[in-house]
Amino acid sequence: MNYSNTIFNQLLNFLPKHKFNQFVGQHGSDRYTKRLTTWNQLVALIYAQATGKDSLREIETGLNLNKNIWYHLGVGSVARSSLADANSRRSYQIFEKLFYSLLSQCQEIIPTEDKFDFKNPLYSFDSTTVELCLSLFNWAKFRTTKGALKIHTLLNNRTTIPELLNITTGKVADVTALKNMNLELPPDSIIVFDRAYIDYDLWDEINAKGLFFVSRAKTSQNLFVIGQHNIQKTLELGILADEKVIYGDYNASQEHSEIVLRRIKYYHELDQREYVYLTNNFDLTAGQIADVYKNRWQIELFFKWIKQNLKIKTFLGTSENAVMTQIWVAMIYYLLLAYIKFQTKFKKSLLELTRMIREVLLMRRDLIDLLSLGVNTILRFKKIEDPQLSFW
Repeated sequence: MNYSNTIFNQLLNFLPKHKFNQFVGQHGSDRYTKRLTTWNQLVALIYAQATGKDSLREIETGLNLNKNIWYHLGVGSVARSSLADANSRRSYQIFEKLFYSLLSQCQEIIPTEDKFDFKNPLYSFDSTTVELCLSLFNWAKFRTTKGALKIHTLLNNRTTIPELLNITTGKVADVTALKNMNLELPPDSIIVFDRAYIDYDLWDEINAKGLFFVSRAKTSQNLFVIGQHNIQKTLELGILADEKVIYGDYNASQEHSEIVLRRIKYYHELDQREYVYLTNNFDLTAGQIADVYKNRWQIELFFKWIKQNLKIKTFLGTSENAVMTQIWVAMIYYLLLAYIKFQTKFKKSLLELTRMIREVLLMRRDLIDLLSLGVNTILRFKKIEDPQLSFW
């Protein structure tokens, strides 16, 4: 029997294992390890993500029910106590580095969508909050009686791939988290964010790097109109105004007087409300700027997807290292799914691919066979499987 040709093993083969071994060596995480290696830990945690396991006991039971398969995959027994200890003491930075290594691999093959009539790289930046019980996660104090962490994310809108993550406690302000991240983006990239990121120093820094931003304006924000921009183009559908402005209070306006922005007022017919956008991009039309901000919704959909389909709201351990490890492994699994979807030109949604893999993870079949089916036809795939795995 070819135990190694399970769907799961084929997923793991997409990981840059040589890079992973380098990270393990750098951190010395397998030193004095007899049973549960760092690779075994990673495999067990990806298995938990793929199958939706909620506890260490569920992971242990699932592994024990398929000992032959795990043995031939090079994974020994995984006791829940050993996994709990590894999650707590092995540096999460190993898995963080693996995420970025896999990201580089993905970026080589994932195509960018040409759904806009401009070529600028387009990114959205935002954060999502994961609430925690303060009595269990006392390192993640958020409010007096609540705990939380934030996942600050830079999402590539054209690929829907997260390219930069900063995981902090809930008390860290969104602007502070963004300022502490190294935004090494291609020239002329556009970053879209909401009103939580209105910060003049941040805007000056983005502008100085040769990058563009698009943001909503606050009603209380002091803006000084110094002229009009492309008045003839304000006839675009829904565009009420396209103005040149300087931002800040009077003193700030003098300090930042060299930074001129565009203020675009846009009326959305369906919402029956007016939106006001600020940007340092004077090349795109006002209508294009409005479309750019609308596409910020991609990051909201990303946050919704990972919360519904990955295990990042319930945790296998309470230490900061265990929580960070689980989140980074969840992001690794997301990249694996995206990599497979684009590499194989899978036409259905990422959600459908996730559900299909969950059903047949330990079957010994070619992954390409799975991708020709759908959720409704997956039973055909399972009927011809070995009877000893029928309970899956």
